[in-house]
Amino acid sequence: METVDEYIASFPPDVQEVLQEVRRTIHAAVPGAGEKISYQLPAIILDGTGLLHFSGWKSHIALYPIPPMDEDLTPYRSGKGTLKFPLDKPLPYDLIGRIAQAFVAARNSQE
Repeated sequence: METVDEYIASFPPDVQEVLQEVRRTIHAAVPGAGEKISYQLPAIILDGTGLLHFSGWKSHIALYPIPPMDEDLTPYRSGKGTLKFPLDKPLPYDLIGRIAQAFVAARNSQE
């Protein structure tokens, strides 16, 4: 797959809808962000550098890596650097937006 559109199109329609909403949520939270396929996953890029990845799976949507933020992400943590959002529950799109913003804030504080 060469584009995020192709990646999303490879999933069943119900998962495609969720992935598209995750994509829209991240772009709304990070105006001016781009996207590409990196490590065979959709990557959101900002100023030419990767910000975060998202992916679809059989039973969940994942975000990588875990952002530097104070909010309790424990219910979604899976392993060292992954957040998993089960597809059998409503996705917390507002939280996903805040996660994207946390990456931008962390990057800005390093400059």
